[in-house]
Amino acid sequence: MTERLFLDHTALRETTATVIASDAPGIMLDRTIFYARSGGQPGDLGEILWDGGACSVIDTIKGEGDAIVHVPAPDAALPPAGTTVTLRLDWARRETLMRMHSALHLLCVVLPGASVTGGSIGVEKSRLDFDLSAPPPKDEIEAGLNALVAADHPISASWVDSSVLDTNPELVRTLSVKPPRGAGLVRLVRIGADAVPVDLQPCGGTHVARTGLIGRLVVGKIENKGKQNRRITITLG
Repeated sequence: MTERLFLDHTALRETTATVIASDAPGIMLDRTIFYARSGGQPGDLGEILWDGGACSVIDTIKGEGDAIVHVPAPDAALPPAGTTVTLRLDWARRETLMRMHSALHLLCVVLPGASVTGGSIGVEKSRLDFDLSAPPPKDEIEAGLNALVAADHPISASWVDSSVLDTNPELVRTLSVKPPRGAGLVRLVRIGADAVPVDLQPCGGTHVARTGLIGRLVVGKIENKGKQNRRITITLG
């Protein structure tokens, strides 16, 4: 099992770890700050350094069971099992992805009650698909998003018993992706500090600490992807 430091320490840019295995698929560690590709969020990039060596990480993916695999650049040197290494994220890219991911949660807020049928998070642009016959006008969506950004709501995460999802099914906005339920627990991402949050939904991804850190958002295309499916694309302004 790889300890997922990115779940509770999303701002951690560098740390040490011990190599569990190092072979053709990639490097597996006892713990990591690298997010593994899932739920529409890309895997992290960066580098792994050790005494006398270094390699670039060109992707991070899920392995067997609870393992996370750090995919090295082709023909890169690999650290032997048991080696203590330093992990260093491509922070500029990770930070952009966190801003984008948090922005997509805000997009759910401005479209209350609309189920999410798909999504993708990217550095240049991100999008969500909604089960909607017709979305509000683009300028209304953009104004709503930027009002939530300007309000600078705190964003936090907590772990609760997975039974919460059974008794509160409305927390799950996604129809295409099932929330992760590891060890009988589910991670809830909360936006807002009041008793009634701005948004609360299960999520295993990384986020900024406050909505103000997202920055100005621009709504791009709103496309029809079926009778009841609307794709909304956003970019960082």
